Amino acid sequence: MHLIDTHTHLYSQKFNDDREERIQVAIDGGVKKFFMPNIDSTSVKGMKDLIQKYPNNCFAMMGLHPCSVGTNVEEELELVERELNKGKYIAVGEIGMDLYWDKSFQKEQEMAFRKQIQWAKRLKLPIDIHCRDAFEEILAIMDDENDENMRGVFHCFTGTLEQARHILNYGGFKLGIGGVVTFKNSGLDQVVKELSLNDIVLETDAPYLAPTPFRGKRNESAYLLHVADKISDIFEVPVAKVAEVTTKNALEIFQP
Repeated sequence: MHLIDTHTHLYSQKFNDDREERIQVAIDGGVKKFFMPNIDSTSVKGMKDLIQKYPNNCFAMMGLHPCSVGTNVEEELELVERELNKGKYIAVGEIGMDLYWDKSFQKEQEMAFRKQIQWAKRLKLPIDIHCRDAFEEILAIMDDENDENMRGVFHCFTGTLEQARHILNYGGFKLGIGGVVTFKNSGLDQVVKELSLNDIVLETDAPYLAPTPFRGKRNESAYLLHVADKISDIFEVPVAKVAEVTTKNALEIFQP
């Protein structure tokens, strides 16, 4: 079985004590590739170190996370653009908007999101989108920027069926499904059930959002198997089929 964790922060300090061990456990369990979104200037080195150590397994995206958008946004974006122009990245991400914690930099978040979408289109790269309490704002920008060069993954999708269809109607997008789909009262399973297996890719967002039965603990890429099991139940197909289709979907969007 070959699974791809399309969104994992393996460089996180939460893995400092056992990073190599947990990566090996994931690989042995069938998770063969790890796609790592960048956060900001502080995460670049750790991400690059992993690419160097695991060139056949770890692949990097470059972007500025909306929660890192602040007074130094221009400086952070300059770094992202420089890195992207080096041509070593599989996507522009993690980008988007997050209005859950703080709305004081909303205009800067909108600017950074739009600018990074435009860079991705110019470079023919997919985007990896973070959205929290910002569906309306994000979809308005995507509607405006949409063309044949805009494609990617809507990471950690937890929206409605209507929002799912809006995103999928752009034509070049998949929905990233992770641990939330295993939560008893999330309702996400009912939304996913109305979609096609061809519409989704699997992710962990490790070390965050661990699936049941590890909810509340540190997430890791090996736990992707629990997400795959849940998707198998939802679509009533073997886990091997889930792995086959979602891996194909991931490789359609990202080209590591």
